[in-house]
Amino acid sequence: MIDAKTIDFYYGDFHALKNISMKMEAHTVTAFIGPSGCGKSTFLRLFNRMNDLIDGTRLVGECLVQGENIYGRSVQVDELRKKVGMVFQKPNPFPKSIFENVAYGLRVNGMGDSRFISQRVEESLVAAALWNEVKDKLKKSAFELSGGQQQRLCIARALAVSPSVLLMDEPASALDPISTSKIEELIHHLKKDYTIVIVTHNMQQAARVSDKTGFFMLGELIEYDDTKKIFLKPEKEQTQNYITGRFG
Repeated sequence: MIDAKTIDFYYGDFHALKNISMKMEAHTVTAFIGPSGCGKSTFLRLFNRMNDLIDGTRLVGECLVQGENIYGRSVQVDELRKKVGMVFQKPNPFPKSIFENVAYGLRVNGMGDSRFISQRVEESLVAAALWNEVKDKLKKSAFELSGGQQQRLCIARALAVSPSVLLMDEPASALDPISTSKIEELIHHLKKDYTIVIVTHNMQQAARVSDKTGFFMLGELIEYDDTKKIFLKPEKEQTQNYITGRFG
């Protein structure tokens, strides 16, 4: 599903990612862990070209999604971002109704069939485990929802345009433990239909939700393997030290 080949990435003269190669299979959850500033969010943002929005950045290497080099000249970035959805650290609903938040991507992409839009909004809210909580107040402002509900609304908004990949940059770090638990349960269910990549500072969360884990340090991918192996029997001493809290 996703294949990063010998990636080097620069912010100006700063060498942020160093010779990273990684494959992520379809219908799995991959977690990126590591200290702050180690490059994991930068690497995540490569997959829907969010780093393009920053001046002076440069990529060397290849990033393939479903076999296509997403940095090829013929790639339409808007089309890519339909295929590769993104959920950010803090919930960022639009100043619109709950319904219009989810419908937004469909309308922007030229969909005018109101029956189809209503169906996709409901399907997306059901998939994001939010429908039962909001079905009677779809016309109310998204800002009336709790933080956890807003984050699930943002997930529904990403799902509405039928992506195949869902990127999540610390999606639960701003949430309380109950809301975090709901997001983790949701991730577990969503991987049946989507390929999910998550950045998290919470190692217990990585252990709970992911199939594979990559440990990043100073712009390098130190170790990448099955999550159980990373947490129970890592090969690299740096990984062991981080997992056991000796540094980080």
